[in-house]
Amino acid sequence: MTAVLAISIVAGSRNLSQFDAALVGYTFATLFAAFGITYRYAIWLQRPPTQMYWRRAWQVFLAPRFFARNMALAARRAVVDLGANRFIFRRGILRGAAHWCIMWGCLVSAAITFPLVWGWIHFETVPGHVDWYRAFLFGLPAGDFPVHSAFAFIIFHGLVWASFLVIVGVMIAFRRRMMDHGAAAVQQFGEDILPLVLLLGISVTGLMLTVSYSWMKGYAYSFLAVLHAFVVIMTLLWLPFGKLFHVFQRPAQLGVSFYKDAVERGEQARCRRCDKPYAGSAMVRDLITVERELGFRYELRGHVEHYQWICPRCRRALFGLAQTAMWKPGPAPESVED
Repeated sequence: MTAVLAISIVAGSRNLSQFDAALVGYTFATLFAAFGITYRYAIWLQRPPTQMYWRRAWQVFLAPRFFARNMALAARRAVVDLGANRFIFRRGILRGAAHWCIMWGCLVSAAITFPLVWGWIHFETVPGHVDWYRAFLFGLPAGDFPVHSAFAFIIFHGLVWASFLVIVGVMIAFRRRMMDHGAAAVQQFGEDILPLVLLLGISVTGLMLTVSYSWMKGYAYSFLAVLHAFVVIMTLLWLPFGKLFHVFQRPAQLGVSFYKDAVERGEQARCRRCDKPYAGSAMVRDLITVERELGFRYELRGHVEHYQWICPRCRRALFGLAQTAMWKPGPAPESVED
């Protein structure tokens, strides 16, 4: 993946003719991040539970009988669950707002920054019209627009709008970290605070660059540019190892939802003790397989061949009955009601 990205940078910038050498630090940081993210993702997929979910999700999604339905459902879930962050808003309005602002601020900034850094997009003055710009995508003309138009203002300040979104989201997240005692009790600096600090640092230093060249005649611009580059590069280098890696894991959750849908439509497992349905048979069998791959074996003697074929309610009952038998020797009751 790193090699593919490097080749794409060279090809997309027309053999580096459109590549800005001043951004070489960002480029090498993105190459390292691509290596780290791909490596960690591959290791993550090798874990038995993840591997099982990954395999089953693709099998269910590509099933010819439900493929058209799955495509439509995937589009809806991508918009509602991922794009609108419904799964986060269910946990709280402020928590969802913080996550939504940070996510979209980062996505917008990445969509603008990476193509510019890699030389895939650049702008030139239209010959004979000094007040018009021409955008180039992969070295090909992509359209002209007036320099002083509203469109140009929005495009050239895209990183500013993204920074405002990130700052709002980070402030809401910091408020939760300080006010919610439950969150504060389990938070860790490296996992919960450092990502917010890095995102805030990128946004603030980026806005300071805009302030410097817009209203301060370039005052301290060189220092701010170096500081901003340092924070961005450190974030890219840290990206594969920190909490922000879940950005790349989250889309896989869509596949899990299709797997759960298929399980609900299929045969349901019935408890070997109370004979009540409690989960999909396919999911129970997959869970048993994963446990064996991890070295956990819960086979039982008698008509119940494995502990997973007992429903959660009966497991709790068996646990209590086993404790009772330890304190009071004698025959154990045969059912939960007894």
